[in-house]
Amino acid sequence: MPEYMSAFFIAVGAALVLTPAVIYLAAKTGAMDAPDARKVHKKPIPRIGGIGIYAAFMIAVMMIMNSGIFAGELAYDTAGLLLGGSLVAGLGVVDDYKNLPAKLKLLGQILAAAVTVIVFDVRIDFVTDPFGDYLYLDYLAIPVTIFWFVGLTNTVNLIDGLDGLAAGVAVIASVTIFLVALEGNIIPVAALTAALAGAAFGFLYYNFNPARIFMGDSGSMFLGFMLAGISVIGAVKSTATIALIVPILALGLPIMDTTFAIVRRYRGGVPIFKPDRGHLHHRLLDLGFTQRQAVLLMYVISAALGLCAVALTEVSPLSAVIIVLAVLATVLAGAKKLGIFRMNKQTGR
Repeated sequence: MPEYMSAFFIAVGAALVLTPAVIYLAAKTGAMDAPDARKVHKKPIPRIGGIGIYAAFMIAVMMIMNSGIFAGELAYDTAGLLLGGSLVAGLGVVDDYKNLPAKLKLLGQILAAAVTVIVFDVRIDFVTDPFGDYLYLDYLAIPVTIFWFVGLTNTVNLIDGLDGLAAGVAVIASVTIFLVALEGNIIPVAALTAALAGAAFGFLYYNFNPARIFMGDSGSMFLGFMLAGISVIGAVKSTATIALIVPILALGLPIMDTTFAIVRRYRGGVPIFKPDRGHLHHRLLDLGFTQRQAVLLMYVISAALGLCAVALTEVSPLSAVIIVLAVLATVLAGAKKLGIFRMNKQTGR
């Protein structure tokens, strides 16, 4: 069995076995997410599910380490990514228990990214334009890569608002990157994304509506951080711009939702870090969708964006630009129709 298949099935099995233990741990230690006006659940739910996702992923990766696919410089890069991911997962666990201030959490994310980027030199050194020319980032490489890590970390974190939403979108994004890596014969990246998809997929069994556990910041930040890092490693081994555009499109839904939230809060005179009830999933609920219907619709949108991302690797540069512009135009039109740029009138937030 190929290493990436082993990684997927090991991660799925580990998540299925470990998550009930995490549910028990959460109940015993008080890691419960209480309902409030912005949230949609009606009773306290365990919220440290990220521990199960993290453990399942690490078990899968460690079990395929001896296969030899992680060797030389790649082994060093992977170690840096795993360390940074462990730090951000630990930060998320603390936040799940203590509700850290947003700025302190952001600082922790930057420090975790800095360890991976500066200490282990996992960074974006150059990108390519549609005509194949190289643009070297030079002294901007470190800040740009840290911004990449922190941006994707928070992108997945902010979409975690409905049962199964963040986990399902992470699975779809992971599978998208996996397919592109497999097409380019980048087996280590394929194995890492397979393990990540397996961990999130196994967890989804307990997280889909009605959820028995939430992933919490420990899960959403870890998934976002790992997707960011795996993409950077993939960029080193392939055409950099395509390797980075693929996760942007695969995570297009949460990225757009996060961008719209920033614009909405700025226009409404609300602090950018202050949560509101104007995200896409909230709008869909206000339109009468059930939680399951809203989540499944967002899965479909994410899958469509993932297919567009895969298509980019098979078409000419001009066609790739047209695809990206068409996707952006469609998303912007839909967002305007739903009123994403306005504060939610029903709640005043």
